[in-house]
Amino acid sequence: MNHLPERPRPRRLITVRRAILAAPLAIGLTACGGGGNPLAASPHDAAAKVTFGTSGRGKANPAKPLKVSVQTGSQITDVTATDSTGRYVSGQLSADSKHWHSTTPLAAGAHYTVRVSTEDSGGHPGRKTLTFDTTGAAAGFHVTFGPNAGTYGVGEPITATLSAPVKDRQSRAVVESHLQVSSNPQAAKGSWYWVDDRTLHYRPSAYWPAHATISARSTLSGVQIAKKLYGGADKPLTVHTGDRIEALTDASTDEMTFKDDGKVVRTLPVTTGKPGFDTRNGIKVVLDKESFVQMKSSTVGIAAGSSDSYDLPVYWATRVTWSGEYVHAAPWSVGSQGSANVSHGCTGMSTEDAEWFFDHVRVGDVVRVVNSQGPMMTPFDNGFGDWNLSWAQWQKGSALNGGSGGGAGSTPSTPSGSGAGSTDQDQTTPVDVPAGTPARLTPQTA
Repeated sequence: MNHLPERPRPRRLITVRRAILAAPLAIGLTACGGGGNPLAASPHDAAAKVTFGTSGRGKANPAKPLKVSVQTGSQITDVTATDSTGRYVSGQLSADSKHWHSTTPLAAGAHYTVRVSTEDSGGHPGRKTLTFDTTGAAAGFHVTFGPNAGTYGVGEPITATLSAPVKDRQSRAVVESHLQVSSNPQAAKGSWYWVDDRTLHYRPSAYWPAHATISARSTLSGVQIAKKLYGGADKPLTVHTGDRIEALTDASTDEMTFKDDGKVVRTLPVTTGKPGFDTRNGIKVVLDKESFVQMKSSTVGIAAGSSDSYDLPVYWATRVTWSGEYVHAAPWSVGSQGSANVSHGCTGMSTEDAEWFFDHVRVGDVVRVVNSQGPMMTPFDNGFGDWNLSWAQWQKGSALNGGSGGGAGSTPSTPSGSGAGSTDQDQTTPVDVPAGTPARLTPQTA
């Protein structure tokens, strides 16, 4: 620090310039070493007295705050504490500049360096550098990111599955603040949503950019999440996006419009669910592709031999819900495709068109249905209906954005824009549907 003719007023709050840790932990010190002051040719040893708590093994006890004090005749001018990964910790300086204590937590099982700058009564600067280790965490908390590494459509959310439930909002905020997602090219502003105590989904306010590289990582290693629960080291995830594929089915005209990067490539005649089996409205994403599926009505409680029973071999089946809604070949209904809705909830098309669709979509591509008499696609319990929540609703699922920090069952709203924000997507009227609504079709894969 530059020395001025008149000593500056003591700073009551010393903060850091980078991100801080966020868990109720404190530390102590065990080892120290000297360091030079780059602003003075021959800095004196600050002779700082450091109070701390240690374990029997000589490591810092993560139960007491780090405290730094100086002897009479000196003042603390700066304290910087960082761990080996570069994470900073902030603290507060006393009114007389004699004492400093940490105000943010440190990690368990980490190595820290603390640099203390001082100034004596004669205005001479000093520096003290100390290093210490914290005791390791007794319990490891882990995060598994999804999907698997690969290339996906622009509607694919990033998921985080936790090894232990996290229930209270404060602990959820700790976890969420250490789950980092980035995209190149940069995506629109994004946020996590707590689907339940052990599951989070991340999406931007609009669909991911096409041909992007998306990375997700956890910085929870050593961070206290709850009493006796500390984060462990976890594997980061990198995925990519392909073209921006959007398939829009209008159940009132029985047509599907297929777009690639905003350009209409093909318009396909289709049939959707008949009355009583109406196809769900809303935004879905491709979950899987199966070249052959044996679809049986008995799996959804339709009695064999009844007027609505079926047991059909189905080809080129693109799945969009876990309960069994597909886009697939339906050669038996070609006469109705483009003019009437006669299916049991799926979107049917000719074998040729279904194979073409199958070949031109990938997992994560956007498939949307409008103007059906069916209910709205639910957000989380039947696939990836995440985009059916408006951006304002989505943010309420975050523990950091002023929301409750989670809970499925949010009422879907009218989605808009490329995902939920612009004006180039068609609009639909949302229909509330209770969680756990019986599936209309659950096929068995041959």
